[in-house]
Amino acid sequence: MTQQSESPDRDRAPAAPPDPDAAYLERRTLRRGSAGPLLLTGLGVAYVVSGDYSGWNAGLAEGGFGGLAVAAVLMGLMYTCMVFALAELSAILPTAGGGYGFARRALGPWGGFLTGTAILIEYVLAPAAIVCFIGDYIESLGLFGLESGWPVYLACFALFIGVHLWGVGEALRFSLVVTAVAVAALLVFVLGALTDFHTSALDDIPVDHGAFGSGSWLPFGVLGIWAAFPFGMWFFLGVEGVPLAAEETKDPARTLPKAMAWSMGILLVLALLTFVTATGARGSAAIQDVGNPLVAALQPDGEATALSRVVNYAGLAGLVASFFSLIFAGSRQLFALSRAGYLPRFLSLTSRRKAPYLGLLLPGALGFGLAASSGDGATMLNIAVFGATISYALMSLSHIVLRRREPHLERPYRTPGGVLTSSVALVLALAALVATFLVDKQAALIALAVYAVAVGYFACYSRHRLVAAAPEEEFAALAEAEEELRD
Repeated sequence: MTQQSESPDRDRAPAAPPDPDAAYLERRTLRRGSAGPLLLTGLGVAYVVSGDYSGWNAGLAEGGFGGLAVAAVLMGLMYTCMVFALAELSAILPTAGGGYGFARRALGPWGGFLTGTAILIEYVLAPAAIVCFIGDYIESLGLFGLESGWPVYLACFALFIGVHLWGVGEALRFSLVVTAVAVAALLVFVLGALTDFHTSALDDIPVDHGAFGSGSWLPFGVLGIWAAFPFGMWFFLGVEGVPLAAEETKDPARTLPKAMAWSMGILLVLALLTFVTATGARGSAAIQDVGNPLVAALQPDGEATALSRVVNYAGLAGLVASFFSLIFAGSRQLFALSRAGYLPRFLSLTSRRKAPYLGLLLPGALGFGLAASSGDGATMLNIAVFGATISYALMSLSHIVLRRREPHLERPYRTPGGVLTSSVALVLALAALVATFLVDKQAALIALAVYAVAVGYFACYSRHRLVAAAPEEEFAALAEAEEELRD
């Protein structure tokens, strides 16, 4: 009897040991299928829409109407080409790593780290800059008698990070509503500005006759076009962040390319309408150095009107939309880099609601600290632009390398124009990178210093502790294995 009762236990197969990789990734999982084409399109526009309300007009002081117009066209071309290249890459590798994952496969661990760090610089510094602008707007509008300062910054970070912690679906829906308000107000502005539009107002900036190629359309000469590049970027800066939502997207291989194309199309139309009507209504000289160019364009005598008040409040909505969505982007890039071991792994832990809570809280605390201590939104935004241009060049290069090295890689979506398209983006990104030194050398040097510290950390520590099970690392390892088999 004893032998019969014990025999089933002896015959039973031993339990499989727990999979440490599965356990590791289980604690670092985002909520799948939360975003469809509409929410992702709204996210792409939300990243950028605040740039239509302010910032771009400073490019008039660098290049005049003609110089900024050419710069905006070239930067629009750069972003369009890059978005098409990223659409292909995101369909190949739809993970939260975005540009880091693409560069990791094409350029190796160093390329992945350099790209991811540049993206992280952009998405950590940009919200810190924008919250300063939000504070200025609140103060200028006289809302609740508040003044721009750390209490306002703290309230913004706490409130909007709280929404992100609640859940990605709720966060993206909130972003879509605020963005829709900001876009609708832009269209209202355009209609109002057209009633006072004069072509003679476009080129009213005095000409610097000592500048090469100067004239009424290029008052600061040909070099003014180049100097205006960073401000031409403000109409599109951030749209490349859509792929960072890949792991939370329904059918990402199809949805991401479609959402990115729609976002870029909307932004191109908004940039054209906003730029031309604002300068033509009031004059380039009058709005080149104001903090709120659209409101100034609607107030030729300096007196507020009903329309200018609407646009003023909508400008605050645009800033909130960009601030909110950039927090999302920064948290996902930090999540992916730390999940793969490039940054401390604990930063990629997710909550029960599948939100990367440390990836939200740590950049938020850093952004708040920077905003509260300096209050210099312009410099922080220029640092973000510097990081962005580095990432653009590396992501465009990644597309070129993968097309050349792995022509037979399955591509659910293919970039129109192929390598030619991404080559145009690469050349223009490098030109924009150099242009940042023309505009704000101090900001560029600060960004380089931050970059140098990050590179030192990777070289001395984290590159020896990468997590092979992370999706982006597995994708790269698969490519290396296939290459060895071919050899």
